[in-house]
This record gives sequence, C-alpha cells and structure tokens, in this order.
Amino acid sequence: MMYDCLVIGGGPAGLTAAIYLARFHLRVLVIDRGQGRAMSIPMTHNHAGYPDGIAGSDLVIIMRSQASRYGAEFRVGNVTSLTAGPSGFSALAGGRLVHAQSVLLATGVVNHRPAMAESLHKEALSRGLLRYCPVCDGYEVTDTVVGVIGTGENGFAEATFLRSYTQHVTLISPEENHLLSDEQLSRLVAYKVRHVIGPISMLEIEADRIVAEVSGRKLPFSSIYAAMGSMAQSQLAKTLDASLTDAGCIQVDSHQRTTVAGLYAAGDVVPGLDQIASAMGQAAIAATTIRNDMSASRTLLR
Repeated sequence: MMYDCLVIGGGPAGLTAAIYLARFHLRVLVIDRGQGRAMSIPMTHNHAGYPDGIAGSDLVIIMRSQASRYGAEFRVGNVTSLTAGPSGFSALAGGRLVHAQSVLLATGVVNHRPAMAESLHKEALSRGLLRYCPVCDGYEVTDTVVGVIGTGENGFAEATFLRSYTQHVTLISPEENHLLSDEQLSRLVAYKVRHVIGPISMLEIEADRIVAEVSGRKLPFSSIYAAMGSMAQSQLAKTLDASLTDAGCIQVDSHQRTTVAGLYAAGDVVPGLDQIASAMGQAAIAATTIRNDMSASRTLLR
C-alpha cells in the first residue's frame, strides 16, 4: 500500500499533522515509539484551552483519538531506515516496509539527563522536583529555591531566565569547573545567582525536596533544572542528505519543507522554540503544504 504521507513521531507535532492530513482525505500513517518528551510532561499549564493544566500523556491520548476518528492509522515502532526513490519513500520499521509519497519528520529531541537511576528520574520528574523547560513551567517555581545543572551559555541563560521567577537560584557545573566568561560570572554576581563548582556526586529525594550532594555538601532545592542541552533526532534526515543546522536540527523553509523534495519536518527537531504550541503550528503548516504540494502533481478530487 502506498500512503500519501508517513508521519514519523507521535507527539503534538506529528499528531496535529495527522489530524490535518486525515481531514484532507489523505492516507496517513503515524509510526511512533511512544517515548516522546510530551508523554513525560506531568502537567502543562501553558497549553491554551486547559486553564487547570493537562498531563502530556493525556494530551497525546486525546490528539491520537481525534486523528483516528478521521482515519489516520497508527503503528508502534521505530523507523530504522528511510530511503527515497522515484515514486516516493520507503521506511523500515520493525522489519516491515512502509511506502509513502511524502514523509513528515516529527521526531523531536532527547534531553541530556543528569546521572541518576531511571526510577529516581521518573519520580523526580513526575513530582516536579526535576524539570527541563523553564519556559514551560518557570511559573510553578516562583519564589522557591531552584538549582540549575549546567554551565557555559546554556547554563548561564537558564539560570538568569529563572532569576525572573525567584531570587533563589544556584548554578551547579556538571563537571569540575564552570565554563563561564568573566562577564558572565560578573552578571551572575550582580543578579545574586550563586554558582557552585561540581560535579554532583548524588541526587536524591528527601520529603518534598531534591537534594544535590556536591563536594560533601548537601544542597536542597524545591526543583532542579537540567540545562545540559539536547540532541535532535535528525538521523533519518541526515541519511537522505537533508540540510541540518550546526546544532543538528533539520533545516526547513517557511512552509516546513526540507531540502529534500517530499520530505518535511516540524516540532522540536527543527530550529525554533521547543513548545507544544509552536510544534502544533508548524505541523499545521507542514500538513497543508504537503496537501498543496501533492495537488500540484496529481489532481485531488472527491
């Protein structure tokens, strides 16, 4: 079977695109591993229309159900290869080949995590003791004691960003020394952001606090942010020789087209603001572009 579009990734970007594509009466298949960042969000209050917040997993379930209602198909799996040919694309997932005229990559990014057991990471994340996105949930740490694991430009930017929510911010280097310029150090002092030389030998939960042990000292925080960067999941685009940014994100035009004909990308895997709202907007543009580009090569009539 030849699908009109294969969507790789079932987070907010991939699911928004699937809804649009299915409502365009196109044959769409979504392949997803079920491990996207949205699924791990305990509660988002930034998403418009949910004033009391919504768990990321609940949002994904609702969006998936909506896409299914209009005929989008779903498959759990990991796409291990993607090739392009004269008639479209072929993807291999779980030993099965999928053929599609176009492909939308909504594969997102993976956060670099602090060193801690998976069970501890999951608990800390679910309780809001460990966080990754101050744009998403900085409001929730207003006037609390916050730690930031990071250094260099990423760590400096996150610590100073969080300083607009609370007076109590500590920046801890992941390694032995901070990679900060004299100007950055001076600004941290001026902003009253404490900077501590790591590494962190242990992270543990004590009651309603997360505690970082650094050089034998225990530093308790209401929340710790991991400002350690992330890795764009752009390997499939790279195998097709699509252009990437220096950071490894997929380069797209204003209509979410990559530099490979028939290949599109949306969400955190492309440059921009890593937010659900942004991902959904990009996906709406991508899906509409896919439909219109397709109609240029074949007439779409009911």
